[in-house]
Amino acid sequence: MAQRLKTDWILFFTVLAMVFSGVLIVYSASAIMAQMGPNHSAWYFVKRQAAWAVIAIVIMMALKSTHYRKLQNPAVALSAISVALLLLVIVYFADPGNHRWLRLGGPVGVQPSELAKPALVIFLAFFVTWRARAINNPRYTLVPAAMAVGLVILAVVVADLGTAIVLGAAAALVFFVAGLEKRYCAIVGVLAMIGLVFFVFSKTYRLARVVMFFDPQLKIIEKFDTKGSIKTRLQESLVTRDTNYQLEQSKIAVGAGGPWGLGFMGGRQKLLYLPEAHKDFIYAVAGEELGLVGSVGLLLGFCVIFWRGIRATLRINDDFGRYLALGLTVVVVVQGFMHMSVVLGMMPTKGIPLPMISYGGSSLVSTLASLGMLMNVSEHAG
Repeated sequence: MAQRLKTDWILFFTVLAMVFSGVLIVYSASAIMAQMGPNHSAWYFVKRQAAWAVIAIVIMMALKSTHYRKLQNPAVALSAISVALLLLVIVYFADPGNHRWLRLGGPVGVQPSELAKPALVIFLAFFVTWRARAINNPRYTLVPAAMAVGLVILAVVVADLGTAIVLGAAAALVFFVAGLEKRYCAIVGVLAMIGLVFFVFSKTYRLARVVMFFDPQLKIIEKFDTKGSIKTRLQESLVTRDTNYQLEQSKIAVGAGGPWGLGFMGGRQKLLYLPEAHKDFIYAVAGEELGLVGSVGLLLGFCVIFWRGIRATLRINDDFGRYLALGLTVVVVVQGFMHMSVVLGMMPTKGIPLPMISYGGSSLVSTLASLGMLMNVSEHAG
């Protein structure tokens, strides 16, 4: 007799609640800006987000009802990573300015870096399970894995450092749990730091964001930059939305919300003070309108996802399911915490959406696809 699975209702309803909340917050954050756009409709962004939400939920339910072990297939794993790499290469040339969007006609587009997250996790879970007994073999395990993961991260980091960090965190944790020796962990850590520093320095605006986060007035820079050339270069690399102005507006919004908030649609910073209010700084809008209660509520939502994901990781009885659950949990929760940290001024400004809350179809589809797979693992974990 086939085993009757029990839905992880805690995870399921948490996800649905966050998606529904996200649609509402997107409407509040974008209505004014949408009215000023060419369509002059306050419903422009929220209608698109709601449509993507329906599509994403259908995908989530399909993956929720698909046994996760069907993904433990070389054809699936290699196809996933290959398609992700192909799309990342195509977008590099198709979008020469930003290297982010593949336009499918009109306003519809796909962001390959978002789709790369579940693809990389599936590949990692398959590869690490396959090479479990030789996880510390440099020639047959570590080098091939480093090449595959490195290529994806390299293709992503060109345009999106935040997503690259999320992918790196997922890969590192999966290999650590799989039993990677401490010496190799140390090597990976050093290489990751070198890579992070290199890619921050590779683009002046990234360096400027980091420098101005720790030295907003550039007083430390001025001490050894007597000619002012470094200061000038850093400032010239930025536009208004890239400076600490955005962070200051975010802090004002969060502080103005107080314990209970100004009420739904009652926020003021979204009225052209806070750039990208419905995307990269949507948590600030939630903080202003829903207050500390609403902000903590969203934080608790990610904590619940983390709890259920780690629970599934610990309770599932096979390696593939364990690594799949861990990787999926990390990519969703780490991205969520990164977004919140940026909004609250705990790390340098970085454009990264809040999963299930920020406006964006690619992010929503990627996140719910990941959570659909996580739900299936959780159901089999009992």
